[in-house]
Amino acid sequence: MSKCKVIAMCNQKGGVGKTTVTMNLGIGLARAGKRVLLVDSDPQGNLTTALGWQDTDKLSETLADVYDALIDGNILEDHYAALHNEEGVDLIPGNILLSSVDMKLISTMCRESHLKRFIDMQRNNYDFILIDCLPTLGVLVQNALTAADSIIIPTQAQYMSAVGLTQLLGTIEQVRRGLNPNLRIDGILFTMVESRVVGNQEIITMFRQLHNIHVLNTVIPKTVRFQDASKNGQSIFLEDKNGKGAHAMEALIQEIMKIEA
Repeated sequence: MSKCKVIAMCNQKGGVGKTTVTMNLGIGLARAGKRVLLVDSDPQGNLTTALGWQDTDKLSETLADVYDALIDGNILEDHYAALHNEEGVDLIPGNILLSSVDMKLISTMCRESHLKRFIDMQRNNYDFILIDCLPTLGVLVQNALTAADSIIIPTQAQYMSAVGLTQLLGTIEQVRRGLNPNLRIDGILFTMVESRVVGNQEIITMFRQLHNIHVLNTVIPKTVRFQDASKNGQSIFLEDKNGKGAHAMEALIQEIMKIEA
């Protein structure tokens, strides 16, 4: 039985660092000796671009092609559409073609379960599969939650970001009831945290006092070095290996590996 763990990085609010966390967590796990597949499930293709494939429109096979093949009932070859990044992770790339997949899925049987079929085929090849979700709660995200074992919710330590989690938690509960009863939340991950901002710490403290949802111990600090790394097509570990961003990601990697798959 495969011990692969599939984690969806999910928040319907954009700009909270989902892609940055997915990329650097994945590469960090690979640096720790794990076999890692990243899945770019966002039509913007930001994860694909950050990993070095700048012209996503010219990619021969993407996640959109995976969906098309699954919808048509075609059998996919092992490692179909996978690209290999020099920092040790594989990637199923995403691009704007995913925008049309939403419409195709609406009229198909078992529309929320197509990605799960593909992910389940990959489990024997990897220790971790991380899915970077787009900032909505539509059918593509429902596919990611149906395919996943667990969810990490990156969010900023701001009041409005915290309020927006209520809708996401409702969607997660719906998926649990109807599609994936074993889906669990590994925790809320606070990102872009500024230690000197009192409001940031108040929000984090408030969530830690709630008993119905876990908050990860690691917080990801706000630093321009994450943006620099993405622009350069590399991880924070190559961009600024001794900086606070890299140290925080190392702590997150250790925390995630301790959570039972």
